[in-house]
Amino acid sequence: MTARRRAAAVTAVCALVVAGAHLLGAGAAHADEPPTAPPGAEPSASAPVSIDSTSPGLKIPQGGVLAPAKVLDIAEVVEDLGGEQRRQETNRTVMMALQSEVLFPENSAVFNAQAAARIQAIANEINQQRATRVRVFGFTDDQGSYEHGKQLSKQRADAVHAELAKVVTGPNVAFDVRGYSEDYPIADNGTEEGRKKNRRVEITFPRSTEK
Repeated sequence: MTARRRAAAVTAVCALVVAGAHLLGAGAAHADEPPTAPPGAEPSASAPVSIDSTSPGLKIPQGGVLAPAKVLDIAEVVEDLGGEQRRQETNRTVMMALQSEVLFPENSAVFNAQAAARIQAIANEINQQRATRVRVFGFTDDQGSYEHGKQLSKQRADAVHAELAKVVTGPNVAFDVRGYSEDYPIADNGTEEGRKKNRRVEITFPRSTEK
């Protein structure tokens, strides 16, 4: 082998050794770094399911149109510190839930002294929204018989309805008044705190569409 060939061979071997060292160094430098994308989401990863972009099922039929865009309901819930009053609002409705203890004595459908002011405030908002449909639903906890809860929840809903009707001024307002006993709990009936939240009257009405 000539001197020139031996020199070229040594140069090639050195280049391979240096390249290998760089590759090993790169692996060691990035071994503890988190991946830039979750496994399977890298740009080079193949899709788990092959999709045929020409499939007729992915195309709108001739003459078809997309449905109008609509805003989905997003519920915003606000509850006071004592949990006595809870407000749930979407882009279409407002629901006010009052714990029975802030309206009635225990096992009673007769208003206490503070009830009128709370119901007055809700009636004012119903008037502001110009609502023509109002739902008043009563609920109890799971203590006692279902039949007694049904009767008590309906009596309490009737009492709230009667008070609202004195103040709501909109023409032709339709009320839907029901008692549901222990159905549809919103908290755990296994604790007194949960039972207290379940004993409630809910008043629901639509929001005004006028801007």
